[in-house]
Amino acid sequence: MKYGLIGEKLGHSFSKEIHESINTYEYEIHEVAKDEFDDFMIKRDFLAINVTIPYKEKVIPYLDYIDDAAKAIGAVNTIVNQNGKLYGYNTDFLGLRDLVLSKNINAFDKKVVIFGDGGTSKTANAVFKSLGAKSIHHVSLYPSEKACSYEDAKTLHQDTEIIVNATPCGMYPNNDDLIMDITGFNKLEAVVDVIYNPLKTPLVRLAEKMNITTSGGLYMLVAQAVYASSVFVNQEYEKDVIDKIYQKIHKNKENIILIGMPSCGKSTIGKILSTKLNKTFVDSDDEIIEKIKMPISEFLTKDNEKEFRDIEEEVIKNLASKNNLVISTGGGVIKRNNNIHRLKANGIIVFIDRPLALLEATSSRPLSSNKSALEKLYLERYDLYKQAADIVVQNDKELEIVIEDILKGV
Repeated sequence: MKYGLIGEKLGHSFSKEIHESINTYEYEIHEVAKDEFDDFMIKRDFLAINVTIPYKEKVIPYLDYIDDAAKAIGAVNTIVNQNGKLYGYNTDFLGLRDLVLSKNINAFDKKVVIFGDGGTSKTANAVFKSLGAKSIHHVSLYPSEKACSYEDAKTLHQDTEIIVNATPCGMYPNNDDLIMDITGFNKLEAVVDVIYNPLKTPLVRLAEKMNITTSGGLYMLVAQAVYASSVFVNQEYEKDVIDKIYQKIHKNKENIILIGMPSCGKSTIGKILSTKLNKTFVDSDDEIIEKIKMPISEFLTKDNEKEFRDIEEEVIKNLASKNNLVISTGGGVIKRNNNIHRLKANGIIVFIDRPLALLEATSSRPLSSNKSALEKLYLERYDLYKQAADIVVQNDKELEIVIEDILKGV
């Protein structure tokens, strides 16, 4: 391996795509098991690597030189092999600092709480110290003199103004995991989560509902990668390269989710959008049919709607964890909050709002098989669609115009 990333579990990583957008070198994702780590570091068979969980602290004894900033933090995420000697740096510091500044988060004289006590939490501590935080406190699963428990944090730190999640809680594939309920923290001004996959963790989505400044970790990931690449190849990059690559990666990873009534045009619109945006089109109803091995019209009745919704929720959970999709959903997807909550983790929800007069009742849709049933369904669901949507697009005009309206919004 010449250039790459090492860590224990890396199925969630975007680093290859990011680095190969920065420069022309090939970048490998290399999982290293704990019992293989010592041998890997002793062999030194690489030119330059990034380091992630759980090795940011464990690599230090193998290094011949540690940059002063990395030494002060106590964590290394970038290593360069120069003639057999290993040089360690911490570009996470610069990446997280750039993220905080890009969101205009003012940390000066503020109380900061950092979730976690590992290498990334040490980096976060150094960043907020450099930004003039009034006090910095750590919360850990393993309480100590330096960190309180999550339960104690609810009473000790309710006056916190900035929260940083520096743990892997909520990271793919455990997208549903919420590290702590922060609704009682009434002085909160900002929440930063270093996790980038999903784009928005449950913690970030909860903070959004509280109408405070939030950020996932993708900007940090891109920024630290640019700084790491600069160290790898001893090359300075243009100042705007971080923003350009961030926008590119975010757009590539984000899902577009279409919701709306049966016959509103989701599938037709979705297929066209997927081509224009170079994303994969998926129809959640098709995924359900694959599971139940029969048409939905045969399976779904009033008596077994709960069973159908359970299957639908399972399908949505799977699709919501993926990236770069256009997803056409079934008309009833908004009946369960879990579906919408999960879909928002990696995507923008677009409500295809087609007037009732233009909707069609058909026997293939058992819950809207006639005009009366369709109208009842429309009245029951319309507000739910609007509440769930990030964007509402009217579908009462030419298809090309509807597509243009969506593309403007996303």
